[in-house]
Amino acid sequence: MKASVVGAGGYIGGEAVRLLAQHPMVELAQVTSNRNAGRPVHTAHPNLRGQTGLAFAGQDDLEACDVLFLATPHGVSGESIERWSALAPVVIDLSADFRVRDPAVRARYYRGPGPDPGWLSRFEAGIPELNREGLRGAKHVAVAGCMANAAILALYPLAAAGLVDGSVIVDARTGSSGGGTTPDEGSHHPERSGALRMYKPHGHRHTAEIEQACGVPVRMSVTGVEAVRGVQVVCHVTPARPVTERDLWAVYRDAYGDEPFVRLIRERSPLRRLPEPKILSGTNFCDIGLALDPGGERVVVVSALDNLVKGGAGNAVQCLNLAFGWDERTGLGFAGLHPV
Repeated sequence: MKASVVGAGGYIGGEAVRLLAQHPMVELAQVTSNRNAGRPVHTAHPNLRGQTGLAFAGQDDLEACDVLFLATPHGVSGESIERWSALAPVVIDLSADFRVRDPAVRARYYRGPGPDPGWLSRFEAGIPELNREGLRGAKHVAVAGCMANAAILALYPLAAAGLVDGSVIVDARTGSSGGGTTPDEGSHHPERSGALRMYKPHGHRHTAEIEQACGVPVRMSVTGVEAVRGVQVVCHVTPARPVTERDLWAVYRDAYGDEPFVRLIRERSPLRRLPEPKILSGTNFCDIGLALDPGGERVVVVSALDNLVKGGAGNAVQCLNLAFGWDERTGLGFAGLHPV
């Protein structure tokens, strides 16, 4: 099966190339980057030296294939969806263009016109743990955002069990790779190094995805931390009824006990008691842990993942596997490194 990646010069596009180049069911056909057209892939992604002999093509040179991954800036996928769908029967979009269903909600968080509503309705939510059956045989997939995916996986079991009272506070921390390959004032290394920079105290666009998936109101803040990869999300929840920690763990075991890429973290060691994104670099795992305050008035749920893999390209490959009826773990077996 032939797969191509549009926007492969960026970080998430590069991760899609890395994963697809090693996927036993996939032939990587083309990778595009207008900025890097004609150059070997390893010039933008040096870790892929010797892993693929492909060079970047321009988008105008893209040919038909079986599945097309779109790792494009927001707005590009929606503007050109007719073209992408004419080139491939299966399109997996890693941008935000087809994630938010309600046009009015989308307009609150994203500039510019939204996608055609007719196309929007064709896209399945790219969250395997919540939409596995919808992804089987899917032709169009909208992969969740990195911090959104971490927060959704953290919150959904509580929301589905009716255990959320009022708004949820979502406090997210993210590494610099989430800002992409093009530096700006906020991501410039001399300014960012050593800083804890809260760049979105409220109104982050991932709020819309979390509320849509979980059905609860969310108040979200985001801080950039001294890391390249990784997302850690801390969710503060007021329980709707009295619960014990045992009750809470039972809810999460029921939700994720059989999931291949969600791990529940419950250890005594203070070093590993709650999820840490550092050990998840390069993996498709999302780790989740929780704590209940002594008075039972607040549940704190912590989730962590690699923003470029389970928060992006790895989740997209997991969706690919489901869409084509393969074992969803195919090509995603990397267990990470320790120490790193």
